[in-house]
Amino acid sequence: MSLRIDAPLIATFPMGNTLGEGVTWDQRDQSLWWSDIHERRLHRLDWASRTIETFDAPERVCSFGLVEGDPQRLVVAFESGFALFTPRTGHVDWLVRPDLAAGVRFNDGRVDRQGRFWAGSMVEDEAARESRSLAGALYRLDGRDQATPLVHGALISNSLCWSPDGTSMYYTDGPTRQIRVFDVDPATGAPGNERVFVTTAEGAYPDGANIDAHGHLWSAQWGASQVVRYSPDGGVAGVLPIPTPRVTCVAFGGPDLGLLFVTTAREGMSDDEIATDPQSGNLFVYDTGIAGVRGLVDNEFKLSTAGL
Repeated sequence: MSLRIDAPLIATFPMGNTLGEGVTWDQRDQSLWWSDIHERRLHRLDWASRTIETFDAPERVCSFGLVEGDPQRLVVAFESGFALFTPRTGHVDWLVRPDLAAGVRFNDGRVDRQGRFWAGSMVEDEAARESRSLAGALYRLDGRDQATPLVHGALISNSLCWSPDGTSMYYTDGPTRQIRVFDVDPATGAPGNERVFVTTAEGAYPDGANIDAHGHLWSAQWGASQVVRYSPDGGVAGVLPIPTPRVTCVAFGGPDLGLLFVTTAREGMSDDEIATDPQSGNLFVYDTGIAGVRGLVDNEFKLSTAGL
């Protein structure tokens, strides 16, 4: 039996992003947000008109989330810390800048089911990554001047997402190729009982991830030209081929949440490699609703969870 997911590609947006990431659907106005991390840009796609706006940021936007009751602002993990950011005006309300070591920056992040914002850091310095002389951590934003590290030791934090009921948290240290799962106390968000959920194939590094309405995890896999759907028990439930290798993040969207938006990258590619892979860095849209798969509405950051 073929594991290929029968979801047709319905649109391609030729962005040429250096490092497209953090793709997030806003059900309130039917728009899609994502960042091009190294270019310090945020993009917004109005799905009805298919028009794209681009906003500059003061630092690299490594991850972000929607803000409840305030569609003009995003909660952002910039490379150096957490802030509330208004893309249209460029206004930044800094909340906390944790004491990150030189060569460490923030990376993947997401809002949990209870409205708390989390983001993990990564070791950007390759020599330090090879020697493991530095390490990142997964932080929870708890207020002004307060970000609590709760999971330690990752070189590249990624794949952060939660089960539909919020009682399981998924997270990976990318180079290990292991997506791990934690039990979560929904009241506090504290993770525990860490264990391996799945180990990806050789050369397939788990990047961003998302959960569908059936509780299956969709994993964008850097280097493997694919998004893999895993069942809650860790079995492979399907594979969606992507026409470029550096697949970075996924989000469900569309009026009935039956579309899958996939970001990609061309980071580290030479001009010759880009010429032979012109699809790299583009945004792809697949109709997963045809295959009977829909997503969940993206969680919104509740200011009250951080005492704001």
